[in-house]
Amino acid sequence: MSRVTSTGKSRAVLITGGASGLGAALVSRYVERGDHVLVTDLAAEAEVPTGARYQRLDITSPPDWAAALQRVRVDLGGLDVLVNNAGVAAGGRVDRIDDMHWRRVLEVNVLGAVNGCRAFSPLLKAQGHGHVVNVASLAGLVHPAAMSSYDASKAAVVALSESLRHELGPWGVDVTVVCPSFFRTNLAASLGGEDPLMDQVAAKLISRAPLGAEEIAARVLRGVDARRFLVLPDRSARVAYWTKRLVRPLYDRQMSAAGAKIRRAELSEKTPTVSEEPV
Repeated sequence: MSRVTSTGKSRAVLITGGASGLGAALVSRYVERGDHVLVTDLAAEAEVPTGARYQRLDITSPPDWAAALQRVRVDLGGLDVLVNNAGVAAGGRVDRIDDMHWRRVLEVNVLGAVNGCRAFSPLLKAQGHGHVVNVASLAGLVHPAAMSSYDASKAAVVALSESLRHELGPWGVDVTVVCPSFFRTNLAASLGGEDPLMDQVAAKLISRAPLGAEEIAARVLRGVDARRFLVLPDRSARVAYWTKRLVRPLYDRQMSAAGAKIRRAELSEKTPTVSEEPV
């Protein structure tokens, strides 16, 4: 099957975590454009749009990735876009989260993306074209208090993406890293529950976010089409990112103030309000 994007023909796309949330929104967008999409997720079976295929994939399992690679070779004849979207939400004060929490977050959010890149980079290099899209988070660029595990995992995804941009670029392979702020999705369901105080704050921020997964997905595709390395798909993400880069004293004051509010909430056992959170 033809997949050459420069001629406007359909592409082959693999999306992890594609059964719900941002992943499902990205699946819908690519299918609407006539692309051939392999949807992957943890469930044995999942309902996907007409024209898409489904395969179970545990992103922490190299054998599962090998099976996905074989499926892509047989059914799609190659791959144009690999979207490493699957991940888990996480948060918590550093003295409230244990080593199991850290291992889970790093294994899923970091090694999950690494496994996908390791599995498919030989194919993309052999083709001489392709695009790796790693979905990180604004937390990979801006690091609020009480989110150390999530911040660290998403910062690692940003670093991985930048490294791969330089490593795979000479082979004709593009790399994009997506760093949204909070948006409405089911990601809160994956919060671990180790620190209920911060889980409540995160859940509120997600539920009250101005944009939903469909709007974020549309902006992600525009960034990928433009071959941008860093995609900040919402205003909150852009404001926070540029504040940190250009007005660092203001950024530090905002983050320190947020940390102080968390301290007061902990001492009073009162959950901070959404309006008290930093940008």
